[in-house]
Amino acid sequence: MMPSFHLSQRARQTAEPPISYFMEQAVENPNLISLAAGLVDGETFPADEMRAAVDEILSDPRSAQAALQYGTTQGYLPLREKILANALKLDGIAPGDTMLTPGDVVVTTGSQQLLYLLGELLFDPGDIVITEAPSYFVYHGILTSLGVRTLTVPMDQDGMITDALEELMLRLERTGELARVRLIYTVDYFQNPTGLSLSRKRRPLLLELARRFSKPQRILILEDAAYRELRYEGDDVPSIKSLDADNRHVILTMTFSKPLSPGLKTGYGIMPRDLVGPLLRFKGNHDFGSSNFNQHILDRLLGGGVYERHVRRLRDAYRHKRDVFVAALREEFPPASGMRFPVPDGGMYVWLTCPKGLTTGLDGPFVQACLKEGVLFVPGEFCYVEGTPNNEARLCFGVATPEQLREAARRLGRAARTAGLPRISMKRGAACRG
Repeated sequence: MMPSFHLSQRARQTAEPPISYFMEQAVENPNLISLAAGLVDGETFPADEMRAAVDEILSDPRSAQAALQYGTTQGYLPLREKILANALKLDGIAPGDTMLTPGDVVVTTGSQQLLYLLGELLFDPGDIVITEAPSYFVYHGILTSLGVRTLTVPMDQDGMITDALEELMLRLERTGELARVRLIYTVDYFQNPTGLSLSRKRRPLLLELARRFSKPQRILILEDAAYRELRYEGDDVPSIKSLDADNRHVILTMTFSKPLSPGLKTGYGIMPRDLVGPLLRFKGNHDFGSSNFNQHILDRLLGGGVYERHVRRLRDAYRHKRDVFVAALREEFPPASGMRFPVPDGGMYVWLTCPKGLTTGLDGPFVQACLKEGVLFVPGEFCYVEGTPNNEARLCFGVATPEQLREAARRLGRAARTAGLPRISMKRGAACRG
């Protein structure tokens, strides 16, 4: 009998991502409306603009040769310059009013690669990372595979509760564990999974806590702003990175996947200068640099104003879908039903909280009824590390059409009633915002 091959400890610690099950269900059942996977709306892709950019690049021998050649590990310099300019513009900062330079920008193969590279760079087994609860469950998988201990801080309508974070830091200091804290992770704009954002008031408080407890090692904040540009209403708030005047504590990561095209698979980080070199050594071992051709395409789109115009159109499209979906959920789940869903100001997610007794776990009657009805969501329990509630769900309105979203809400309503939710007179009610 052939002996099995050896798997590393890291491989044994790496579980299959929970989302794989939902992707499989969507493929096997073509009539299923998936609210699970965080896919973007293919109807919004700027195919004509992308084609024009590619034609421009390839029609000139010099630009064609430059784009089709190897690039640098850090990324195409003209694109890094435009990335930084866009980030500063979002924060209302003039280029001369910051110490940030394109040298602080690293282009990666999606923001997911940066999350993993930072884990390899910064964490040893047993180190501590602090996240929100609930939080982005794919990142939890990275931390588990690296042997990291993940501690969580609860959220409210203003995002991560900084008072609770301070209490956790003080407890870790008392128990002698503060020296193992490496990073605080936050999805601070229209969070995946809840759709909530970190408030303007709490942003400087979070940074101050990282600075205050940086003893003996520097504690970093990983600001995952993948959804920042998908705001549909309300005033923008400054990034935490913009408050990090000396560029020492905050790593800002963003992506072109959500606001433009996931097929380009390009993200980026803006980070403390003394972190760039060590990170690039790891990235060099991975790929010697992300797709150079894709970076040249993005450089054209950003330089010609195409990207900015596309993001404005995308906001309008997603705003309409959000409004359609929320209206349909209100029809199915009036306030008396006990189903609660804060209306997000941006992003792609609605966070559904069911009454106690209506569970959302994979083996529960609600999920099974949803599968029979042909609709799928991500159980909220996947988004927690500890103290798992079992009556929450993440609903993504990114890829479904408006009519599919209306039908998905009807299917959710039928499934919930099959699973035991009492039938309520369907009167219009406002979705909970708090």
